[in-house]
Amino acid sequence: MDSYPLIENHGLIGDLQTAALVSTEGAVDWFCTPRFDSPSVFGALLDREKGGHCTVRPAHRTYTVKQLYLPGTAVLVTRFMTAAGAGEVVDFMPVTGTTATPRHRLVRLVRCVRGSMTFQVEVAPRFDYGRSKHEVHISQHGAVFAAEDGTELTVHPIREPGDDRLGDVLTDESGDLHLSLALKAGQQRGLVLETGAEGPPAEIRLDAYERLFDETVAFWRSWLAQSRYTGRWREMVERSAVTLKLMTFAPSGALVAAPTAALPEQLGGERNWDYRFTWIRDASFSVYALLGLGFTQEAGAFIGWLSDRVKEQVGSGGGTGPLNVMYKVDGSSDLDEQILGHWEGYAGSRPVRIGNGAATQLQLDIYGEALDSIYFAHQRGFQIGYSGWTAMRANLDWLASHWDQAEEGIWETRGGRQDFTYGRIMSWVAFDRALRLAESKGWPSAAGRWRTERDASYEQVMAKGWNEERRAFVQHYGSDVLDSSLLRMATVGFLSPEDPIWASTLDAFERELVSDSLVYRYNPEASPDGLRGSEGTFSLCTFTYVDALARAGRGEKARLVFEKMMGYANHLGLYSEEIDLTGRQLGNFPQAFTHLALIDAALTLDRVLDRQ
Repeated sequence: MDSYPLIENHGLIGDLQTAALVSTEGAVDWFCTPRFDSPSVFGALLDREKGGHCTVRPAHRTYTVKQLYLPGTAVLVTRFMTAAGAGEVVDFMPVTGTTATPRHRLVRLVRCVRGSMTFQVEVAPRFDYGRSKHEVHISQHGAVFAAEDGTELTVHPIREPGDDRLGDVLTDESGDLHLSLALKAGQQRGLVLETGAEGPPAEIRLDAYERLFDETVAFWRSWLAQSRYTGRWREMVERSAVTLKLMTFAPSGALVAAPTAALPEQLGGERNWDYRFTWIRDASFSVYALLGLGFTQEAGAFIGWLSDRVKEQVGSGGGTGPLNVMYKVDGSSDLDEQILGHWEGYAGSRPVRIGNGAATQLQLDIYGEALDSIYFAHQRGFQIGYSGWTAMRANLDWLASHWDQAEEGIWETRGGRQDFTYGRIMSWVAFDRALRLAESKGWPSAAGRWRTERDASYEQVMAKGWNEERRAFVQHYGSDVLDSSLLRMATVGFLSPEDPIWASTLDAFERELVSDSLVYRYNPEASPDGLRGSEGTFSLCTFTYVDALARAGRGEKARLVFEKMMGYANHLGLYSEEIDLTGRQLGNFPQAFTHLALIDAALTLDRVLDRQ
């Protein structure tokens, strides 16, 4: 299992409809097409032998690797240095439009920048999660991998003028392609991997490559120039913004929770979930971060996506059921969970799950997050139409009848429903924001009922969510377990940041859930969640803790926690879901929720420190 690269030893590239992970060893070992949630073509991240990959690395046995993003872009450069010379691989995906397309290109330019270097190239796709066999057809103009399921991967060579050879080509019994590229300083070649190609393989001259490169660089720098952030952590905030953009499906505006599936929260454990979908909760948080940085188009696109989901939930008779927890990027909701039994999982972490069974859970907090994000956007000039408001009223009427029941909660536990305190708090948020929207617009509403349920949910939390012995709010009624989701109580206005009972709750969290600045979600031993094993600290919760400390007037402490957390980012400024005791990143990577929380924490902390 030592053959698996560390999860954090990867960079992310993408074209706004799908994405790929590139390791520091020059391997593309995760790539799904034509969408984030489509079957994989390269999946070695979850099975080194059966998953498939495209690797470019020096033939020299000993080398040093450095990896970086071209500043202000999503263009990834992996540099290899040997005693004989230095070379690099430049990876990027030309940006697609807002119309869904099967055509996606992954560009890999290989060049020698000093001395000489021979690169070994291996293209070894495994279609449909390794379940579909393929054939390879090679010509002097390139190669085509044709899978039994109809998927094709076309390889176009990038050549210098006068070079008409594909390279020293070998194939093996698995139908994989092997190339050897011997280069001297200043020489460069490479390949373009394309799905949904419109014609046969065709060589790509360097001037055509340079146009693709220049267009991609210009897009990212132009997009990032919209950012209004000028605070203390500009580099990290802007990298988080680019990462979030890479995880946005442009045709719908939906943000996936992560571009990966089944990466473990504990090595060898069973907490291996598919995150290639759009959670109502996670994506609602994106509105605060995107608008806070000035990315109004992206925020507006998501509000439109969310409005469509709310409208779809309302039947012809005007009634509604509970909103789905998550959806595919196109808004569909068929997320049946399956296990890929033929894959061993990352470093032996089984089972490998695709799809997500939590989609049908009852999670009441999503109403509060959705309404809060819509209200936040409304305050900044975004308007919802009357049809959207009508659908929202129907959803609020459903919530008014159902908020006071057990649920699975924000962490999607599989150990039975509970009366989660956070779900009740966010139900209060939903009613509160709906009332404010109705009043500001003068729109018809069930204001009397909403007000009654708002007050009832608030009083219930104060009566049942507070544990006098712990001097803190607890995970669910009747327990003494702490839960970091409650760090948002002051952020959403449920409590004043200066309230003594909030200060007492923060102190309790620090004693039990904070470990050298890193924050656990909760203690699964004290509160069984229906799954075996443990987990690391949750990076989202650490940034939420920073936000809570800053709002509570503990700015210097918040800054120290924030700065420590910066040290846990990978070499590119990316975060997965969790961090274990060794500092190793675990869980799906990169995780949108973590980067959203980083941006929110930076914005809050900047404001607090500026006032000091």
